Amino acid sequence: MPENRGSADADPVGLLQALVSTPSVNPSLEEGGAGEGAVATLCAGWLRAWGFAVEIFEPEPGRPSVVARHGAGTPRLLFNGHLDTVGVEGMTVPPFGAALDGDILRGRGACDMKGGVASLLAAARTLAAEDHGGTLVVALTADEEHASLGMADLVGRGVDADVAVVCEPTSLTVMPAHKGFVWADMQVRGRAAHGSRPEVGIDAIRRAARFLVEIDALDAELTDRDPHPLLGHGSIHAGTIRGGSAPSVYPAECVVSLERRTLPGETVEGVMAELEAVAHRTRLHHPDLEWTLAPTLNRPGTEVAPDHPLVTGLLDAVESTSRAPRVGPMTAWVDAAFLNEAGIPAVCFGPGSIEQAHAADEWIDTREVRACAEILARFGRSYLAGVSG
Repeated sequence: MPENRGSADADPVGLLQALVSTPSVNPSLEEGGAGEGAVATLCAGWLRAWGFAVEIFEPEPGRPSVVARHGAGTPRLLFNGHLDTVGVEGMTVPPFGAALDGDILRGRGACDMKGGVASLLAAARTLAAEDHGGTLVVALTADEEHASLGMADLVGRGVDADVAVVCEPTSLTVMPAHKGFVWADMQVRGRAAHGSRPEVGIDAIRRAARFLVEIDALDAELTDRDPHPLLGHGSIHAGTIRGGSAPSVYPAECVVSLERRTLPGETVEGVMAELEAVAHRTRLHHPDLEWTLAPTLNRPGTEVAPDHPLVTGLLDAVESTSRAPRVGPMTAWVDAAFLNEAGIPAVCFGPGSIEQAHAADEWIDTREVRACAEILARFGRSYLAGVSG
């Protein structure tokens, strides 16, 4: 394995090839996945060679995150990326080949998000060589693709930073806002009976269908609300439905799993109140409806003000490379929310398009990887000197 490829001069494409060549499939997503161990060791070695003080933490045994620091005092800038990838089943290119075809590099994680990790590492090497001001923190976390164990652990340890750039694939667009989500299970009760006994059986699936029809009204209401300037409207959909045991049996239970995509400021309590209102509205037309409604998982939507020095500083750095500075929404939920909730303003900015993430032929344009490294270095140089924005 090319452990030192790109490490001497921190060429971002060389770093990217080494990263993609090192399997780090999240074992919670694919049986036999290698996890983050080898790629964490690779990155920790580079960072130590560049003069960073490096620590490795394991939020779960065998699932390491790397946290590295350079410099001292304030301001404190954090570059973040995750080390894990989704699985490789169904891929149409060699998952760990890291093959270059002109400017295109293919392989699992090339876009999501080893391209961003390569860019931030190259920028970190550049800044460390310049003896920057303040403190530069590099945090490479485990398990973002599943349960965000690494970022939750990092925040729980009290990571020391004033602002953060999370280098998810944004096509070099500064993304200061993203939606959150609330998952909830609607359990609808019926009565089991043989299909020949309609006078006894109560069909829980049909009861659930009545509730789902009423969900349409809630979705329309969300669309009628004032939109967020970047994120637009919240939404709701049914993700899964489970019920019944056989065609000849009235189902005693049906469980509908719902996802409500939320805007910054919307709460779990508010979402659950909306869903309870839908259930009560359903009961007005169908008095026999019996249900239990419970949240299962939630993550907040968060945002950073468009005039924050983190946003304006990044836009200035983009413009200084003769690229058009762009601001846009991050449609997916990402680990930046943990940092924002902890009081560390965090935005997403990185190379590659989210459309290529997790794809069967995942790829990234290495020109964007190089450009991102340059932009991050320019922003870091300015921010750590105390003149950003």
